[in-house]
Amino acid sequence: MLSEKIQAALNEQINAELWSAYLYLSMSAHFAADGKPGFANWMNVQFKEEQDHAMKIFNFIISRGGQVTLKPIAEVKTSWASPLDAFEDTLQHEQVVTGMINDLYALAAAEKDYATQSMLSWFVDEQVEEEETAQGIIDALKMIKDNGFGIYTLDKELGARVYTPIAAE
Repeated sequence: MLSEKIQAALNEQINAELWSAYLYLSMSAHFAADGKPGFANWMNVQFKEEQDHAMKIFNFIISRGGQVTLKPIAEVKTSWASPLDAFEDTLQHEQVVTGMINDLYALAAAEKDYATQSMLSWFVDEQVEEEETAQGIIDALKMIKDNGFGIYTLDKELGARVYTPIAAE
């Protein structure tokens, strides 16, 4: 059984994950309109992964006898000056999410909720990967600068990303 504090915090995280999905869907639309289908694909895969993250927490709350409470999703940004700008926003956002996951983990530890800690361990590891991936693309974009062929090549590389659902719970 979940404490009220844990349940409320997990519900807030569901909202944050769905907001993240909405942000990445917005980025995907931006890149599609800008003629960068590979960048759009990468963000679309990110959108789907964030939905999976929300559902992982959703299903966990249900499995622990809790109540899921969905709230409205706040508005997101819809345009970026450059691919670098978008990926810098991505990294900054993922760093915020990392802080939220760390806070949730600390709350679960303080509440001695070992089941929630165990579930959140997956998210702790996932956030390391999210930040590393975003930083890698930022580094590539900084090397490329405004080189059209470099952007084209990176667009092709990002277009090869394939969505893989997270393991069923």
